[in-house]
This record gives sequence, C-alpha cells and structure tokens, in this order.
Amino acid sequence: MSSKNQNRFAKLKFEDFKSMAVDKTLSRYEKIGFPDSYRSGQEEGIFKDITNKLTNINKMNMTVVDIGPGCSDLAFMLIDLCRAREHSLVLIDSQEMLEQLPDDNFITKVPAYYPDECEWIFKKYAHKVAAILTYSVLHYVFVEGNIFNFLDRSLSLLNDGGEMLIGDIPNISKRKRFFHSPNGIKFHQEFTGKNELPSIQFNIIEEEQIDDAVILSIIMRCQQSGFDAYCLPQPEDLPMANRRDDILIKRP
Repeated sequence: MSSKNQNRFAKLKFEDFKSMAVDKTLSRYEKIGFPDSYRSGQEEGIFKDITNKLTNINKMNMTVVDIGPGCSDLAFMLIDLCRAREHSLVLIDSQEMLEQLPDDNFITKVPAYYPDECEWIFKKYAHKVAAILTYSVLHYVFVEGNIFNFLDRSLSLLNDGGEMLIGDIPNISKRKRFFHSPNGIKFHQEFTGKNELPSIQFNIIEEEQIDDAVILSIIMRCQQSGFDAYCLPQPEDLPMANRRDDILIKRP
C-alpha cells in the first residue's frame, strides 16, 4: 500500500468511511481501512474464527445484528450464512457502505451512526437478538464515541442466551508485549528487512489507543451487568493475531 493510502487510513472516523465506500480507486479491503495484504485471502479464516466463537449464528431462525459490516468478503459471507440458516439479519452502517451490499427479504439495512441514531432499534429489538457481531469497529468507537454507551445499548438487545462478539480489537499492550519478545523482534526485522529493534515504550500515555485496562474494563462492565464476558485470542494464522484481541459476551 502506498504511503499516500497509509496516511489516508490513519485515524479514520465514520465520515471517512462514508467517502471511502464510494471511492472506486480503493479495493474492497481498503474501503474498510485495511491494506489488501492484511485481508486478501484471509477473510475465510477470519469468518471461520467468528463462527467458532459466535456460535448462535450457526443455529436456525435467529435474529442477527452486524454493527459496521463494511463491504469486504466478511459481510458477504455473513449474508450467505444468514440466508442459509434462515436468520433475520440487521446491518447497521452508513448508507454509502450499505449500498455496496446486496438487498434481500431477510436483510434490514439501517443507515445510521450507531448507537446515537438508532433509538428505534433499541425499542424494536430489545431482548430479541441472538447474536451481535461488531468486527474491527471498537477502536473507532473508542476514539470518536463512548464505548460504554455503545456496549450498554448493544447488550440491551440480547435475548436470553444471546451472544455478542466484539472482534479484532487492537490492543496496544499486547502489541508491545509481542514486539518486546524474541518472536516479535524477528517478525519486525523480517517485515522491515532491517536489523533493528522495534521502538517500544512502556509506562507512557497512549492517546486514542485501547490497552489491557480498556479490555478488562469492558469485561468487568459486562460482568457487573449480569453477563458473562471473556477475552479470547485469535488463531495464530490470522493476519494480526499477535496484537489483537476478541471479546465474547453472553447473556446467561
């Protein structure tokens, strides 16, 4: 990916994704903020991991919500699975992004900034949703919105036994641990082609970065609200498993 695109994909916000969705110079992966090398040929493995964790989507006749589906292969895989399993699927994203996805009778598209513009969703679907997926989204909410409002409103949708997967969370603490390790140093040197050590600083303020404390606070928030919550690793063969975490939440 060119340095121009690298700069373009730094510190993205909701409005940026709206314009990127209709930018014909970008690939389907670049439209959701990733270089092709991070997602091309990888999304089948990512989707397999999602279905292994968010097990309710493997059942039949469920209501499924995807917050920020984007327009890459993952969204199409989820649509295909929901069609096969006879689910009702609610897709929440910008109008520009949703226009990149197919229409069907079982799909409800919600062009809105979540959760601020979705009050009717919380009335219609309260305690009726079996599975919520939000993948590679939370770090944007963390910078631009309120993660606890995002979390609390989402959990209000889950039915008894309902599940929410907050996937692909970039954890700066995990990233530092990895690049401070022999494996991380080797990874960095092979990636850069230079015999240098990664630049790692501990015990400093990391503005706009999710760290261990944020991950644990989300888990504690869920547990104190009556939900089970777990921090889960990604399979090692996924492109950013060494620096990202997933959170699985279940209503008992």
